Amino acid sequence: MNVLLLDGHPDQGRFASHLLDLYEKALPSHCSVERIAARDLMFTPILRHGYARRTNLEPDLLDLAAKLDRCDHLVIAFPMWWGAEPAEIKGLIDRLFLPGFTFAYHADDPWWDRLMEGRSADVIATMDTPPLFLRFAYGNAIVQRWKKQVLGFCGFKPVRFFSCGPIKQGGWEKGLPKWEQKIARMAQSIRPKDTELKKQRLEKFLKR
Repeated sequence: MNVLLLDGHPDQGRFASHLLDLYEKALPSHCSVERIAARDLMFTPILRHGYARRTNLEPDLLDLAAKLDRCDHLVIAFPMWWGAEPAEIKGLIDRLFLPGFTFAYHADDPWWDRLMEGRSADVIATMDTPPLFLRFAYGNAIVQRWKKQVLGFCGFKPVRFFSCGPIKQGGWEKGLPKWEQKIARMAQSIRPKDTELKKQRLEKFLKR
């Protein structure tokens, strides 16, 4: 199984990256692992023309697109800031999750094809917000968005979201032992659904 790990913290050596380290260490031995940090990529995060005109992918984005195309399981770790992911990760989604590559709208109806079918995903988000408060005060908005409007929209299934918080005021020290166990269980229980539907789309997309 090919696992792609995406480190979404803009800074080095932060807690989200540490949790991704724990995930990587807990992966079964049969997994092949590719890892990328968004902070190391050179790209413009703005989809300047929307979908009206193609914005050519920079070399770093082409490399990431190839890794995404061949992966069986995607893992993204980032801090939640202002209820969302850091700007670099949002920019990656805007620039990389494109029609014809990760999804395809139908011409004659409002539906779409989920071109990332056969792959699964885990999202790990660190936050100062207690998860119960995130759920009951904010309706788990970031969780629902990533599971349904981003990764699920493109066909990743299942999509699991792990909220790690609160981090501040020593919360990470208190929570780390149980978070380590949770992350290990996630890493050891990867089960993409409908693996027979997985197809690689990048080459065809680039020739359009």
